[in-house]
Amino acid sequence: MQFSLFPKNITLFNKTRALEQQIDEFLDKVSQAGLVFSRAIEVYLVDGATDEFEAFLEQEEKIEGKGDSLRRTIELELYAQTLIPDLRGDVLRLLEDMDHLVNVYEGNLFRISIQQPEVPEQFHAGFLDLTRTVVTCVESVVLAARSFFRDMNAVRDHNAKVMFYETEADKIGTKLQRAIFGSSLPLEHKNHLRYFIERIDELANAAEDVADTLAIYAIKRRV
Repeated sequence: MQFSLFPKNITLFNKTRALEQQIDEFLDKVSQAGLVFSRAIEVYLVDGATDEFEAFLEQEEKIEGKGDSLRRTIELELYAQTLIPDLRGDVLRLLEDMDHLVNVYEGNLFRISIQQPEVPEQFHAGFLDLTRTVVTCVESVVLAARSFFRDMNAVRDHNAKVMFYETEADKIGTKLQRAIFGSSLPLEHKNHLRYFIERIDELANAAEDVADTLAIYAIKRRV
C-alpha cells in the first residue's frame, strides 16, 4: 500500500504529488548532508585534509546546491498554485531553516579545509562523539519535519529527541573543552580547537531552534 506524504485526513495540498516528492527529496538532502559531514570528520581526524576529505567537501557542496534548487522550486510551486495560504509562510520558513542546517554542515567542512586544525589523537574520540551526537540531533529534527506533513502527533516525540541530543552535545562539548584546556597544549592551539567544538555544536543548537519553531507550527495546524 502506498503511503502518501499528506494523508487524506490532514491533506495540505491538492493534486501535488510532484510537490510531495520534492519536499521529501529536500529533507533527504538534509539527512545526506549529515552523513557526509560525519564521514568527513572521521577521515580528517585519521588522515587530515586529504583528497578523500576534499572529495567529501565537494560532495557536501553538491548536496547544498541541490537542496537550494529544490527549495526554490518548492517555493515557486507553493505560490504559483496559491497553495495553503494560511500555512504557506510556515512551510517556507521551515524549508529555509532546514536549508540553514545544510549550510552549517558545508561551512564547517570549508573551515576545516582552510584552517586545518591539528587535533591531537587523545581528543579524537571526543570530536567523533560530538559529531555523531549533533548529526543525530539534526536527523531527529528532519524526522520532526517529515512528521509535520505526515503525522502531526509524532512531531512532539521527535522534538523531544532533538532536545535530548542537543543537551548531550552540550555536555560532550563542555567535557571536551575542559580536557583540552586542562592539557599542556599552547593557548592558541586550545582556542583553535575550542572554536571548532563550538562550530560543530552550533548544529545541535540550530536543530533545537527548528524544533521549537516546528512545535509552534504544529499547534497552529491543529487550531
